[in-house]
This record gives sequence, structure tokens and C-alpha cells, in this order.
Amino acid sequence: MKKVGIYIFLTAFLFGTMEVSLKLAGNGLDSLQLTFLRFFIGGIFLLPPALREMKKNDIRLEVKDVGYLLALGTLCIPISMVFFQLGVMNSNASTASVIMCINPLFTMIFAHFMSDEHFNRKKLAVLSWGLLGLLFMVRPWDIQKGNTIEGIAFILIAAVTFGLYTVVGKKSIQKLGILVQTSISFLLGALVLLAVMVMLDRPVIQGVRSNLILVLYIAVFVTGLGYYFYFNAIKLSDAATGSIAFFIKPAISPVIAVLVLGDHLLWNTYVGIGLILAASYLNIHYKKIEDKNIEQEKIELT
Repeated sequence: MKKVGIYIFLTAFLFGTMEVSLKLAGNGLDSLQLTFLRFFIGGIFLLPPALREMKKNDIRLEVKDVGYLLALGTLCIPISMVFFQLGVMNSNASTASVIMCINPLFTMIFAHFMSDEHFNRKKLAVLSWGLLGLLFMVRPWDIQKGNTIEGIAFILIAAVTFGLYTVVGKKSIQKLGILVQTSISFLLGALVLLAVMVMLDRPVIQGVRSNLILVLYIAVFVTGLGYYFYFNAIKLSDAATGSIAFFIKPAISPVIAVLVLGDHLLWNTYVGIGLILAASYLNIHYKKIEDKNIEQEKIELT
């Protein structure tokens, strides 16, 4: 459990620096370009442990699996993560980081229609707390300086589509494994984005040299190591325990945004963070109870 705690803390810290580093790098690089570099390099970083996982578990990719991973990567990289980067560049980093953390709420909604995970009263309570937190973070009656309607809309699209990506990915994760699915879908999604960039005549490597340290930090540390530590936390415990990293992140990201970018946290920000933290806690708590009940039912059946 000590190892799990370390992995969760490292995941939360690295993901907590995500929006600040993306905003800094985004000042010198194109949003599509930065997203491509981030996930292409991150996917390559995750590939060696993914290949070891394939060999260990005798995982063989069929043509339909590759097609599935291509669709999954396309949903994640050229759609969700591009909108996320655009949202970060058009809003305060502290706002972007907290709003993105509500993506598990959208996962619950999609899971109701696309899996056997039914939406119940407990999940409604979690969703209500999260949406109330979102309302305070956005403060539509008086939008905070640095935030824009476009930026908030982009982040919400990113959160919704990432929630869909999570649900769609659950269907194949048992067969392919977390590392294999993530690494290959990242690489395939990044290649789709590269094709889009070429068609739109967007820069691919221009400006990278002058922003090399930031690009490597985002790609290797935030994306590569961040996901690697997250997967190890899950491997040594369970998905619900590993997701505690996303419960801690909303408390870390705004502090880093204040220290590095000089973001101002107003009263509504604290209320929004508190409500979203409450929603995250309830989501993890109910998920653990649900998993225990399912495990107990399996034991009773055997």
C-alpha cells in the first residue's frame, strides 16, 4: 500500500502540473502541434512496458482490435485532447484543471446507456454536486478575468468526450490490457492528428527547439510517467483506488497555477473546488462499495 500511495501522489502531482505546462508551451506552439507531440512521444514512452505486457499475457492484436484502437485514439487525441488544449489556452489554468476533473461524471452518464452500469440515486447525487461545482467555477453571472465562454465550452467538450472515451475503452481493456490499449491508441490517435495537421498546413516541428524542455516535460513526465504511475497504482490496488489521484488533482492544480502563472483564486473558485472534490470523493466511495458488492455476489455464486 505504501507503493500505491507513492504512485497515486506522483500521478496527482504530475497531472496537477498539466494545465500550467500546457499553457506555457501553448504560448510558443500551435495547439494541434503540442497535442500531437505530447501524445506521440508519450505513446512511445509507454510502448516498451506495453510490449512487455503483451508478451507476458500473450496478447495478440487482430485487425478488428487495431481498428478499435484507431477509433479510440481518434476520439481521445484529435477530438478530446485538442479541445482540451484550446480550452486551456482560452481560460485560466486553474479553471481548466478543475473543470476537466468532472469528466468521470459524464462517464457515469455514458455508462448508463452503453454498459450495464445503471444510473441510480447515488450517482445522481454525485452528478448534482459536480454540476453545482462547475456552476461556481464558471460563474456565468460574472465570468472571471482570464476565462472566456469559448474556453469554458472547449473544456466542457473535452470533458464530455473524454468521459465517452473512458466508457468506450472499458469494452476492450480486459482483452488488451491497460498499457497496451493506452499506448497504441495514443500513437494511432496522434498519427490521425498528424494527418489533419498536414491537411490544414499546421506546423509539426517548427518552434519545438525553443520550447524543447517544456515539450519533453509534458510528453515524457506529464503524459508518459503520469499515466505509467497511474497504471501501476491500479495494478497494485484497483481502479477506484487509482482514481484517488484525480480526487487530489483539483487541490494541486490551482495552487501551481497561482504560483507559476499568477492566477487569482476568488471565493467562487474555492466553493467550486470544494464541491467538485466532494463529488470526486462520493464517486470513488460509491464505486468501491459497488465493486465490493459485485465481488461478494461472485463469491456467493461460486
